[in-house]
Amino acid sequence: MTTRKTVLITGASTGIGAVYAQRFAQRGHDLVLVARDNARLKALATELRNEHNVIVDVLQADLTQTADLNKVEARLRDDDNIGLLINNAGAAQSGSFIEQTTDSVALLVSLNTTALVRLASAIAPRLAKAGDGAIINIGSVVGLAPEFGMSVYGATKAFVLFLSQGLSLELSPKGVYVQAVLPAATRTEIWERAGIDINTLSEIMEVSDLVDAALVGFDRREPVTIPPLQDGARWDALQAARQGLLGQIKQSAVAERYMG
Repeated sequence: MTTRKTVLITGASTGIGAVYAQRFAQRGHDLVLVARDNARLKALATELRNEHNVIVDVLQADLTQTADLNKVEARLRDDDNIGLLINNAGAAQSGSFIEQTTDSVALLVSLNTTALVRLASAIAPRLAKAGDGAIINIGSVVGLAPEFGMSVYGATKAFVLFLSQGLSLELSPKGVYVQAVLPAATRTEIWERAGIDINTLSEIMEVSDLVDAALVGFDRREPVTIPPLQDGARWDALQAARQGLLGQIKQSAVAERYMG
């Protein structure tokens, strides 16, 4: 971004969102912090104002509630100072698909996908018109791995990746940068809220390490940043294989293996 625009961060009261808030405040950006926990938001806002001399607004919202979501959307549409959206709010849940309730699955999809795409939709036209700005969507490596057994959560994160890649193709020619960040297991409260014991995980990344790595990718303008991926060439190979597969798809002809 050509100027230090205001950054709106969802899920900002703790974990990844809170560290993003700290890092962008250190860079001199004003902030709008969005989350359900108003007390935590206010405490973080006070800390950041005092430490970094930036303007920090607090917007309490439950993004699964239509009225609250509309409030955040309106702020993104109408506030020309906001030049960066960080779609970080999200949730997971424990258990297999048949153990999860229909309502809990719907709530997860509502937060992880519907809210995310609505907020992106609220800000993208204004950023494109200005020819500047960025959207960061927090996905997960689980979106690449149905084998991990988190079917609904993984599906929502696959949506985040696909959406980010599509928006990048659409918006980058208009001057808007879109980044998908794919963490692996990271030490946040998402595990406890999902009923998963974090101590059962053999490896886990610290939040500050995750965000700092993601910001290196942000500064490099990577479309997809995967901080725990040790060999970056693997991602390039996956993308090349996908492009090769697309080259083999012929809309008018059934593949020979399906012919009797």
